[in-house]
Amino acid sequence: MTPDSSKAPPDNPSERTDDDATTEEKDQALDRVIVEGTPRLHRAWYDLLATGTVAGIEVGIGVLALFLVEEATGSRLLGALAFSIAFIALRLGHSELFTEGFHVPVMVVAAKEATLLQLLRLWGGTLVGNLAGGFLVAWLIATALPDLGEVAGTSAREFTEAPFDLRTFCLAVLAGAAITLLTRMQSGTDSDVAKIVAAVGIAFVIVGAGLFHSILDSIIVFVAFHHGEPGTGMGEWLPFFAWAVLGNLVGGLLLTTMLRLVRSQERLAQWRDSRS
Repeated sequence: MTPDSSKAPPDNPSERTDDDATTEEKDQALDRVIVEGTPRLHRAWYDLLATGTVAGIEVGIGVLALFLVEEATGSRLLGALAFSIAFIALRLGHSELFTEGFHVPVMVVAAKEATLLQLLRLWGGTLVGNLAGGFLVAWLIATALPDLGEVAGTSAREFTEAPFDLRTFCLAVLAGAAITLLTRMQSGTDSDVAKIVAAVGIAFVIVGAGLFHSILDSIIVFVAFHHGEPGTGMGEWLPFFAWAVLGNLVGGLLLTTMLRLVRSQERLAQWRDSRS
């Protein structure tokens, strides 16, 4: 369907009345994503960096919970449940991970409510903030809890010593797809309970399956680095990080967001036309 060219589009497509084909639930959900996501791409640099830094700290607290439970129980799956406190904090605290920028901000750009340059600025500022906050909290964990060095080193070397092959790339792709699925689920509901359930479930999948998540796994490596664990230096971390970021981008953009763009192309066209 195309918009009625005889009528001037209103300022906000989410407030107009369309026929049944464009007011179904999926289009209303897309409208919510664009309306709520647009301010994220128009924030000042200091806001981007601060929000990203807080998110890195929150993930670091989740890593602490993961290490404590895994050391006490020897179970990665129980540790994964403990780590879910990080994703819950991200949602309730309105902070932002780099990997959360593969769905909502892309939809905003596709609707022409922001530019590609603003998207790249969001990714860059959030990524720097995530790593800075994670590095800081990793130092705090290593300094305050030296007994966690062994579990941190064992976990970190799973990533820094992994080969750059199809298997590890797929682990990174799956992590990107999973975190983007989380943002889609959470943006599709107003229920905090549902958002928390989604956060726990995706945290369990990412950590329990040992997927390659660029920020989470980097903070694990940072804790081991501050403990002085072998094989966890910056030289070992950086290649892994680049590999994980690439896979996360492919998983988040191609496996989930691209399909959403195809599914919502008519509604996105209405958003674009409303600005002309």
